[in-house]
Amino acid sequence: MRLVLASNNAKKLAELGTLLAPAGVELVTQGSLGIAEADEPHHTFVENALAKARHAAAAAGGAAIADDSGLCVAALGGAPGVISAHYASVELPGGGDREAQRRVQDDANNRLLLERLASTSDRRAHFISTLVALRAADDPEPLIAVGRWHGEILVERRGAGGFGYDPLMFVPALGKTAAELAPDTKNAHSHRAIAARAMLALLRDVWHLG
Repeated sequence: MRLVLASNNAKKLAELGTLLAPAGVELVTQGSLGIAEADEPHHTFVENALAKARHAAAAAGGAAIADDSGLCVAALGGAPGVISAHYASVELPGGGDREAQRRVQDDANNRLLLERLASTSDRRAHFISTLVALRAADDPEPLIAVGRWHGEILVERRGAGGFGYDPLMFVPALGKTAAELAPDTKNAHSHRAIAARAMLALLRDVWHLG
């Protein structure tokens, strides 16, 4: 079965494609079909994921899946939440170099997070991934799977791998930050991997795939 992924992220395509392959799912990015990215105006992960999946399903005329993910910090009432990727206001470099822009944004996001946690000892946090799959844009029964990867925010960054908040997110169960983990280890334990395994079970149970 073909599922349109409501993302143009090559890493997300590879990770989810591998995890969902046992159900006989073939993922294709919406960009490869000429589908533009959807707006994400909502305040919750599930609403944004549903909006993205509906947009892709409607444009493709078939089944679609979307992911909305971010970091939730207990002491900040769940912030940065759905605005995790753009938590800090920052002037990005021009020139169309998206990787350079991402590095600048990530650095600003991490600095702001540390500033806002400076006066508290409660460093509990988790990454969250919400996956929504639809058979069609008007599917009355979306499949929804959620994965949470628990840890704590350090007072300074550690590790050179990963991206986003990975250098600050210490995972006690693994004794390292997300940025210190080998890619295969991270992909096996991450919030997206947890959500994808739950989605795989739903695809088999409800859609009778695989």
